[in-house]
Amino acid sequence: MPEPQDHTMICVAISDPGPPSVLVPETRDLPEPGPGDVIIRVVAAGVNYPDVLQRQGRYAVPPGASDLPGLEVAGTIAAVGSDVQHLKVGDAVCALTPGGGYAEYCRTPAQQCLPIPQNVTMTEAATLPEVYFTIWFNLAIQGDLLNARRLLIHGGSGGIGSAAIQLGSALGIEVFTTVSNEQDRAYCRDLGAAVVINYREEDFVEVVKQRTGGEGVDLVLDIVGGDYIQRNIDCLAQKGRLVNLYYLQGSKVGIDMMPVLVKNLILTGSLLRPQPLEVKAEIGKGLIETVWPLFAEGSIRSVVSERFPLEDAAGAHQMMESSKHSGKIVLETDYGKSLR
Repeated sequence: MPEPQDHTMICVAISDPGPPSVLVPETRDLPEPGPGDVIIRVVAAGVNYPDVLQRQGRYAVPPGASDLPGLEVAGTIAAVGSDVQHLKVGDAVCALTPGGGYAEYCRTPAQQCLPIPQNVTMTEAATLPEVYFTIWFNLAIQGDLLNARRLLIHGGSGGIGSAAIQLGSALGIEVFTTVSNEQDRAYCRDLGAAVVINYREEDFVEVVKQRTGGEGVDLVLDIVGGDYIQRNIDCLAQKGRLVNLYYLQGSKVGIDMMPVLVKNLILTGSLLRPQPLEVKAEIGKGLIETVWPLFAEGSIRSVVSERFPLEDAAGAHQMMESSKHSGKIVLETDYGKSLR
């Protein structure tokens, strides 16, 4: 491990695109805030699938962003830019970052910082921004979640799935989800899913049709793609919405588009990272108004599956790719561990 100096920090860089072993601890100079930025002294950073894609060389870093992985952190404000008025040094925040979260200090726009929700620890808070910014933008803003009666979520035991199940259930929506084993079935039921489908043993299209009397679900959140695209369309009710976050099984497929006309469907999706700052600021407002109070009530919670020290980011990525976890994986800095 490199040793930090007063003006430097420990971080984890990608030495070359490749397997988890290319994640290497190194020493870098501390970041400096721009006029609208803050510097966060990182307690913990969430690990997300886009980090894996970036490590593999399949997710380009936006212009001006740090080349370090890490899209969400929690910690305390260490410095503020000249235009920042609503935050001060010492404030506890969690934040969506443009990159650079795998480090002891991270720069991010002040507008992407949120307060730590009540009843949530700092380490737990590090798992919230990427997931809930993604969910709110895709499900609430693009998918009209607040007017949905039924929601189907694929990959219910993952970080996105775990949060989406809880949010949908807390809002009174009947939540369907798919899993690969009985352990994950029990886990998703505990989170609030009304119908949990083991896709290795059951056809989720048939289960949805039977449970809904043939009506289908109002909204589908999918990361799988491939032949799931057609099957998701088949699951949708009149005026239903299909939201794709990724295509693990491929994005180039042949589908029958006639149900889109017949059922008046909407097919959509997005990447969060390239969205402009004003969009992310609007998402943050929606989270503070609607989602953060649910943490205070105990209706939803952060689910931390595994904790790794920052310098073992490679181990965290191995865990992520093994799919042997339920919930979120977190990296903790020495600063964060000292606060326990």
